Amino acid sequence: MRSLILATAVLFSSCAHAPSAGHPSTPQVPAVQGTPSLAEPMAKLSFMRGVWAGPAKGMDAQGQPYSITQTERMGPMLGGDIIVIEGRGYKDDNTTGFNAFAVVSWNPQSEKYELRSYAQGYAGTFELKLTAEGYIWEIPAGLVAVIRFTATIKDNTWREVGEYVASGQPPMQTFEMNLKRVGDTDWPLGTPVSPSVGR
Repeated sequence: MRSLILATAVLFSSCAHAPSAGHPSTPQVPAVQGTPSLAEPMAKLSFMRGVWAGPAKGMDAQGQPYSITQTERMGPMLGGDIIVIEGRGYKDDNTTGFNAFAVVSWNPQSEKYELRSYAQGYAGTFELKLTAEGYIWEIPAGLVAVIRFTATIKDNTWREVGEYVASGQPPMQTFEMNLKRVGDTDWPLGTPVSPSVGR
């Protein structure tokens, strides 16, 4: 569970990316149309899109402190019905310390955002709550505790803090990252598979 917590903590251009003009033989791929009822709530997550990078620090699965370079890339799929996120933490030797993937969607029935996370062999679904300047999400940690992540995203900066919050005890910080937005990305769309492939 701690591996899931650490990796998913460091997670979050509209739809189709047309083939470049330099490849006239590549067939045009039609854009995907999103679900109209999801357009408004998903548009509220547009502040997370792009490529982000910066320092992060925390405690590993053995309770030892670590420092890494954290990167995040985020983009829409299914015509904007979902946002997908990949987080990578790089060690000083440029090897990947961990890798996490997540999908954020809107549930019309519950009227809540869902964050489905995959990391280090673990997976889980959590509620993502938007705030005035970012979001909060929590992972249950026993009967009376949670791991709470609070993100502030503004002026092209993204700060996220993870805390262990137990009943009757002051919060204990377990993670922090401070990223800057470094650009746009066509990930995960790239150039979709052409319909001519199956003909």
